[in-house]
Amino acid sequence: MTLRLLDLYCGAGGAATGYARAGFDVVGIDVAPQPNYPFPFIRADVLDLDVAGFARGFDVIHASPPCQAYAQLAGQDHARLIEPTRALLRVLGLPYVIENIPGAPLHNPVQLCGTSFGLGVRRHRWFESNHLLLGIRCRRSHTEPIRAYYGKPGWKVWTAGSARVQRSGRRAIYRGSVEQASADMGIDWMTWDELREAVPPAYTEYLGGQLHHAITRARATA
Repeated sequence: MTLRLLDLYCGAGGAATGYARAGFDVVGIDVAPQPNYPFPFIRADVLDLDVAGFARGFDVIHASPPCQAYAQLAGQDHARLIEPTRALLRVLGLPYVIENIPGAPLHNPVQLCGTSFGLGVRRHRWFESNHLLLGIRCRRSHTEPIRAYYGKPGWKVWTAGSARVQRSGRRAIYRGSVEQASADMGIDWMTWDELREAVPPAYTEYLGGQLHHAITRARATA
């Protein structure tokens, strides 16, 4: 059975690609142009759109509100969009997933890590849902060297002399390149700035598989 998924705050399509691999037909919405988004795309502000009307005919909604407000970046002021997004999704009554960074105000989220899927990144992300979703534990020690995808490409995330590294026992982490991202993140169509914000498709393929199975099973037995 083919199900339809509405991808809010879609970015360049990392999450969308995972859902597509799990069997969903995906449509994305974002306030910014997304020329590299690999599925049908509508440019709109999610919270100004008649999502209730637009969501008719969809089976699941995924939302990745911008994370900057929850990243504790000093001297910066960003809108906190998780709460109004959750309120909207609850009114709609469809199965939903909200994704964001660890520490964001999500309700009973599961955490996923790239090492759980054999990827070359950790990139911990939290996922809240009104359906039961199972997480999966990290598969590799967090003291091992690994590349990261944020900031400027090719720079150290932390220097070897950093007190933070010494206290935690963590080794210096290096930012990967766009060329390395295909193997490290399972993404080969994005620019650097898009990669910095991306959800590895393996995460949503895993979660999407659970949702697809639960929905199709429920409909078969209804």
